[in-house]
Amino acid sequence: MPTLADSKTEMTELLMPNGTNNLGRALGGTVLHWMDICAAVSSMRFAGTQCVTASMDHVDFVSPIDLGEVAVVEAYAYDTGETSIEVKVNVSAEDPRCDERRPAASSFFTFVAVDENGRPTETPELDCPTAAEEQLRDDAIAERRDRLQEVADRLGGLE
Repeated sequence: MPTLADSKTEMTELLMPNGTNNLGRALGGTVLHWMDICAAVSSMRFAGTQCVTASMDHVDFVSPIDLGEVAVVEAYAYDTGETSIEVKVNVSAEDPRCDERRPAASSFFTFVAVDENGRPTETPELDCPTAAEEQLRDDAIAERRDRLQEVADRLGGLE
Protein backbone atom coordinates (compact mmCIF):
# COMPACT_ATOMS: atom_id res chain seq x y z
CA MET A 1 0.00 0.00 0.00
CA PRO A 2 1.57 3.34 -1.02
CA THR A 3 2.17 5.95 1.64
CA LEU A 4 1.72 9.69 1.71
CA ALA A 5 5.51 9.97 1.72
CA ASP A 6 5.67 7.93 -1.53
CA SER A 7 3.67 10.67 -3.25
CA LYS A 8 5.70 13.63 -2.00
CA THR A 9 7.01 15.64 -4.91
CA GLU A 10 9.03 18.85 -5.00
CA MET A 11 10.04 20.83 -8.04
CA THR A 12 11.74 24.17 -8.44
CA GLU A 13 11.48 26.78 -11.14
CA LEU A 14 13.58 29.90 -11.58
CA LEU A 15 11.25 32.76 -12.52
CA MET A 16 12.52 34.13 -15.82
CA PRO A 17 11.21 37.14 -17.78
CA ASN A 18 8.92 35.09 -20.07
CA GLY A 19 6.92 33.91 -17.03
CA THR A 20 6.33 37.38 -15.61
CA ASN A 21 3.81 40.16 -15.94
CA ASN A 22 4.68 43.83 -16.54
CA LEU A 23 5.48 44.19 -12.81
CA GLY A 24 8.19 41.52 -12.95
CA ARG A 25 6.11 39.03 -10.98
CA ALA A 26 5.01 35.50 -11.86
CA LEU A 27 1.95 35.25 -14.05
CA GLY A 28 -0.86 33.43 -12.28
CA GLY A 29 -1.18 31.04 -15.21
CA THR A 30 2.50 30.17 -14.96
CA VAL A 31 2.13 29.31 -11.28
CA LEU A 32 -1.02 27.24 -12.00
CA HIS A 33 0.88 25.33 -14.69
CA TRP A 34 3.66 24.47 -12.26
CA MET A 35 1.14 23.42 -9.62
CA ASP A 36 -0.71 21.12 -12.03
CA ILE A 37 2.49 19.41 -13.17
CA CYS A 38 3.74 18.86 -9.62
CA ALA A 39 0.35 17.52 -8.51
CA ALA A 40 0.20 15.20 -11.53
CA VAL A 41 3.61 13.72 -10.71
CA SER A 42 2.55 13.27 -7.09
CA SER A 43 -0.67 11.46 -8.05
CA MET A 44 1.12 9.20 -10.56
CA ARG A 45 3.79 8.31 -8.00
CA PHE A 46 1.03 7.39 -5.59
CA ALA A 47 -1.23 5.46 -7.97
CA GLY A 48 1.47 3.84 -10.08
CA THR A 49 -0.48 4.70 -13.22
CA GLN A 50 -1.33 7.65 -15.46
CA CYS A 51 -3.50 10.25 -13.74
CA VAL A 52 -5.48 13.15 -15.20
CA THR A 53 -6.59 16.39 -13.60
CA ALA A 54 -10.27 16.31 -12.66
CA SER A 55 -10.50 19.55 -10.71
CA MET A 56 -8.63 22.26 -8.92
CA ASP A 57 -10.08 24.17 -5.98
CA HIS A 58 -9.86 27.88 -5.43
CA VAL A 59 -6.23 29.05 -5.47
CA ASP A 60 -4.98 31.46 -2.85
CA PHE A 61 -2.15 33.67 -4.12
CA VAL A 62 -0.80 35.10 -0.87
CA SER A 63 2.55 36.54 -1.98
CA PRO A 64 4.11 37.35 -5.36
CA ILE A 65 7.05 35.51 -6.84
CA ASP A 66 9.47 38.07 -8.23
CA LEU A 67 11.73 37.84 -11.26
CA GLY A 68 14.88 35.93 -10.31
CA GLU A 69 13.28 34.15 -7.36
CA VAL A 70 12.86 30.41 -7.20
CA ALA A 71 9.38 28.93 -7.01
CA VAL A 72 9.36 25.81 -4.84
CA VAL A 73 6.30 23.69 -5.61
CA GLU A 74 5.48 20.84 -3.22
CA ALA A 75 2.67 18.30 -3.54
CA TYR A 76 1.47 15.17 -1.80
CA ALA A 77 -1.54 12.85 -1.94
CA TYR A 78 -3.58 13.13 1.24
CA ASP A 79 -6.80 11.24 0.44
CA THR A 80 -8.26 8.82 -2.10
CA GLY A 81 -11.58 7.71 -3.48
CA GLU A 82 -12.41 4.72 -5.64
CA THR A 83 -10.62 6.16 -8.70
CA SER A 84 -9.60 9.58 -7.42
CA ILE A 85 -6.62 11.03 -5.60
CA GLU A 86 -6.72 14.26 -3.61
CA VAL A 87 -3.47 16.24 -3.76
CA LYS A 88 -2.38 19.25 -1.68
CA VAL A 89 -0.07 21.72 -3.43
CA ASN A 90 1.94 24.49 -1.77
CA VAL A 91 4.09 27.03 -3.58
CA SER A 92 6.80 29.08 -1.89
CA ALA A 93 8.93 31.92 -3.22
CA GLU A 94 12.60 31.61 -2.38
CA ASP A 95 15.36 34.15 -2.66
CA PRO A 96 18.28 31.86 -3.54
CA ARG A 97 20.84 34.42 -2.40
CA CYS A 98 19.76 34.28 1.23
CA ASP A 99 17.73 31.04 1.40
CA GLU A 100 14.58 32.81 2.64
CA ARG A 101 11.20 31.31 1.76
CA ARG A 102 7.69 32.69 2.02
CA PRO A 103 4.35 31.11 1.11
CA ALA A 104 3.15 32.20 -2.34
CA ALA A 105 0.14 30.03 -3.29
CA SER A 106 -1.75 26.87 -2.40
CA SER A 107 -4.62 24.75 -3.63
CA PHE A 108 -6.15 21.30 -3.67
CA PHE A 109 -6.34 19.17 -6.82
CA THR A 110 -8.34 16.06 -7.63
CA PHE A 111 -6.89 13.57 -10.08
CA VAL A 112 -8.40 10.44 -11.59
CA ALA A 113 -6.24 7.38 -12.14
CA VAL A 114 -6.68 5.96 -15.64
CA ASP A 115 -5.70 2.70 -17.31
CA GLU A 116 -3.90 2.25 -20.63
CA ASN A 117 -7.21 2.92 -22.45
CA GLY A 118 -7.79 6.18 -20.61
CA ARG A 119 -10.61 4.77 -18.48
CA PRO A 120 -10.83 5.40 -14.73
CA THR A 121 -9.18 2.68 -12.69
CA GLU A 122 -9.07 1.88 -8.99
CA THR A 123 -6.59 3.67 -6.79
CA PRO A 124 -4.83 2.08 -3.86
CA GLU A 125 -5.70 3.11 -0.33
CA LEU A 126 -3.52 5.75 1.29
CA ASP A 127 -1.29 4.59 4.11
CA CYS A 128 0.07 7.02 6.70
CA PRO A 129 2.43 4.87 8.78
CA THR A 130 4.02 7.74 10.69
CA ALA A 131 2.58 10.38 12.98
CA ALA A 132 3.99 13.08 10.69
CA GLU A 133 2.16 11.63 7.68
CA GLU A 134 -1.07 11.32 9.67
CA GLN A 135 -0.72 14.96 10.71
CA LEU A 136 -0.16 16.13 7.11
CA ARG A 137 -3.22 14.16 5.98
CA ASP A 138 -5.41 15.44 8.80
CA ASP A 139 -4.26 19.04 8.30
CA ALA A 140 -4.93 18.89 4.55
CA ILE A 141 -8.42 17.41 5.06
CA ALA A 142 -9.27 20.08 7.64
CA GLU A 143 -7.85 22.92 5.54
CA ARG A 144 -9.77 21.84 2.44
CA ARG A 145 -12.99 21.47 4.43
CA ASP A 146 -12.52 24.98 5.86
CA ARG A 147 -11.74 26.49 2.44
CA LEU A 148 -14.77 24.86 0.84
CA GLN A 149 -16.93 26.18 3.67
CA GLU A 150 -15.55 29.71 3.14
CA VAL A 151 -16.40 29.53 -0.57
CA ALA A 152 -19.89 28.23 0.21
CA ASP A 153 -20.41 31.05 2.70
CA ARG A 154 -19.30 33.65 0.13
CA LEU A 155 -21.54 32.18 -2.54
CA GLY A 156 -24.45 32.06 -0.11
CA GLY A 157 -23.96 35.75 0.52
CA LEU A 158 -24.33 36.51 -3.20
CA GLU A 159 -27.95 35.32 -3.39
